[in-house]
Amino acid sequence: MPLSNLLEEAKQFEIQSYSKQEKLKDMKKTHIPFSGSPRKHPHDSEKIILLSDPYSTNNFYYEFKIKDISFVEELPNIVNLEEEVFTMVRIWVKKSSVGLRCTPFIVADLNI
Repeated sequence: MPLSNLLEEAKQFEIQSYSKQEKLKDMKKTHIPFSGSPRKHPHDSEKIILLSDPYSTNNFYYEFKIKDISFVEELPNIVNLEEEVFTMVRIWVKKSSVGLRCTPFIVADLNI
C-alpha cells in the first residue's frame, strides 16, 4: 500500500491522554516514547500507525498494537502550504512490546 494512502485526517483513538507531568519519570522506566502523526491501521482495528514525519520524502512509519500504548501526549500540530493540518502526538509504548518500523522505497536499478 502506498504511504500516501495513509495520509488522512486524524481520527480520535480510544487511548486516554495522560496529563500529570510528575509521573513521567516513573513512565520512563517502563515505557518508550515515539512521536509522529497517528493514523488508523487500514486493515486491523487493534493497531495504530504512527507516521514519523508526514512531510518528509524519506518517511517511515511505526505500527503498534493499541493495547501496548499506555499514554498519549498532544504535540503542536503541523500545517503545510496547502493548509492541511496534521495532528502530532507522543505515544508511550510498554517496553518489550513488539512494534514494526517500515521504510518504503522505490525499487530501481543499482547502476553498478
